[in-house]
Amino acid sequence: MDTDNRYEQILSYLYEKLPMFSRQGAAALKPNLDNTIKICELLGNPYEQFKSIHIAGTNGKGSTSHMLAAVLQECGYKVGLYTSPHLVDFRERIRVNGKPVSKEWVTNFVDKYTTNIEEIEPSFFETTVGMAFAFFAEEQVDYAVIETGLGGRLDSTNVITPILSVITNISYDHTDLLGNTLAAIASEKAGIIKPKVPVIIGQQHPETERVFFEKSVHAQSTVYYADAMWDLVRTSSTPSLQYYKAVNRAMREMHDLTSDLPGSYQYHNIKTVLSAVDVLKANQGMDIPFAAVQRAMSKVKKLTGLFGRWDVLQDKPLIIADVGHNIAGITEVTNQWKQVDAENKHIVIGFVKDKDIDAVLASLPKDNTYYFCNANIVRALPASELKKRAEAAGLQGDMYTSVADAVSAARNAVAVNDAVLITGSFFIVGEAIEYLNVNNGRLFPTSLENHH
Repeated sequence: MDTDNRYEQILSYLYEKLPMFSRQGAAALKPNLDNTIKICELLGNPYEQFKSIHIAGTNGKGSTSHMLAAVLQECGYKVGLYTSPHLVDFRERIRVNGKPVSKEWVTNFVDKYTTNIEEIEPSFFETTVGMAFAFFAEEQVDYAVIETGLGGRLDSTNVITPILSVITNISYDHTDLLGNTLAAIASEKAGIIKPKVPVIIGQQHPETERVFFEKSVHAQSTVYYADAMWDLVRTSSTPSLQYYKAVNRAMREMHDLTSDLPGSYQYHNIKTVLSAVDVLKANQGMDIPFAAVQRAMSKVKKLTGLFGRWDVLQDKPLIIADVGHNIAGITEVTNQWKQVDAENKHIVIGFVKDKDIDAVLASLPKDNTYYFCNANIVRALPASELKKRAEAAGLQGDMYTSVADAVSAARNAVAVNDAVLITGSFFIVGEAIEYLNVNNGRLFPTSLENHH
């Protein structure tokens, strides 16, 4: 059997046999780290073989992880990057220097450990965490940037002791699992703060400050606030680039910075990454010249394969995709969308069931044309229900039972000076990108089938 077919079989096994949060929701979560510990012990605790940086937060953790990985890569380090969920291909989750793990490696790993997987009965996420750690150890990475899946305290990734912890921000998401106050959610994220390991807080909020302070005092870890370390001013932008002046507040130095992630919400994430670089230089003695930071920030997509963040998929008519999926994320996206100069605006949108979407729908522009759809997962909110709730919020549009149909309808309806936004969940954006086939090689920045 060829590699591609066997790989597809292995993926089906992982998706169908193992509980998977993105498809099933809360039922897939394991309420402790026991399974992850068992898997890691089976693999020889591979995470002990490399230095790691642990990144949590409600929004921004994916972008922050990719930016930080890009900077370390640009400095010549070999860098593992573990993120979730994937948009188009499972292998996006596990990369070394931007290259996704090979199909052959994934296949061999699962074949080798199938019996153990059946015994331990881990979730899909627990299995992929073990897989990532094993791959990074085998590849002998210098550093691994590890993004949490959900929360922090009980997240499978939390078996590591990193050299730096980062919490990007706290807002409302997964309240059924993490708590329905910002302090409760912060408390779960603060679970990644480890004894004597420095932590960076990306965005401050009065409700969460005390939580982080108390946790860090208890852990004897130093807290750094990105807002206190860097100032950032956007000077200009193009559809695919943002230009900034970055000021290091301690040194009072000003630098030019270009970012190829043009979402205006990246402002906070960039400050967080710059702060992380400062702490790594000071605490780890790492050689990270600012010129390398500047080079890396201008080509994050090329270095790491990131996509789906204010992603300009097409020009004339403009098509933008963004994985914003909660009230804070979508508010940022729609604020920028309102600035887009277009004759008519169209929004392809869909959500998963467990989101508080009424607040999101109320915040969306009323004068756009909507294409309500659902992704091809069990957790998807049916398009018919979304349409009903959207109409109650004063939004007009038709419903489609697939993302492809919705995107196709929007493309047929737009004139050259119109614009289309695709948003609402990772799964909507992933299926839209797959349908449009606009990866342009970004998913696999270099040939990797011979990459073992």
